[in-house]
Amino acid sequence: MKYWNLKKINQSALDKTGIIPRSISRLFEKFTKELDPNAEVEALEEFKVSRYQTVASVKYILFLFIMPVLVNQLAKSFIFGPCINYLWNHEEHNIFLNESQEERAFAELQRFEEKLHFEILIGRIQNPSSNFINHKMTDKALEIATQYANESSSAIKNILADFLSGTIFISILIISRRQFSILKSFINELIYGLSDTAKAFLIILFTDIFVGFHSPHGWEVIIEIILRHFGLPESRDFIFVFISTFPVVLDTIFKYWIFRYLNKISPSSVATYHNMNE
Repeated sequence: MKYWNLKKINQSALDKTGIIPRSISRLFEKFTKELDPNAEVEALEEFKVSRYQTVASVKYILFLFIMPVLVNQLAKSFIFGPCINYLWNHEEHNIFLNESQEERAFAELQRFEEKLHFEILIGRIQNPSSNFINHKMTDKALEIATQYANESSSAIKNILADFLSGTIFISILIISRRQFSILKSFINELIYGLSDTAKAFLIILFTDIFVGFHSPHGWEVIIEIILRHFGLPESRDFIFVFISTFPVVLDTIFKYWIFRYLNKISPSSVATYHNMNE
């Protein structure tokens, strides 16, 4: 691809907002281009730039996400996995990494004991002896211990593998700045090319998901999954503080973006958003 294509792409990626809304400026530019005798040649060049931009962006997105995931899985399976399993099996370690795991394990064992007694009371287990009950409880305790020992070792693997994949991801962003600029331009053109109704719909959708009335429940589930993924204690105080502050900060940033940028770029989208949100 010729250098003039890359220059046009980079120029599109670095467009800044001005006093005049972008929709009005683009309408004026379109009118002047139609009067230009070289409009057909420029239209062909713009089509080539757009096609190159789309293909390059799709390839970059695939590479940007597939490479860290691939490194994560390979490192976890062939590097960190065998090392952690060897150390975990040959040295004495605690089964639990935190109190949250202990609480979940004890609750699971208690539910099993209650279920066992319930089956005895309704007659599903005939003539149970104390040895039988102790044997069942011991087997269940060993099963739970194995389960949470594997969960603890997996958490350590996740920390190491995710750190490595995160380093790879950041390195790709730093090294491939030109591709990132092309991707940024592609995303800008894709978003700002939508209709006002589509923009307003997406704005309402994302705000309701991340900062809406039901968003705290979703954030609570996400934080619990992340903490469990890294073997961190599932502190209810931390989770409640997070879901009471982070969505507020996110909502403030989003409203500032609407006021600072979207209101200048596409004021009709903001008006449509307010009408749909009422």
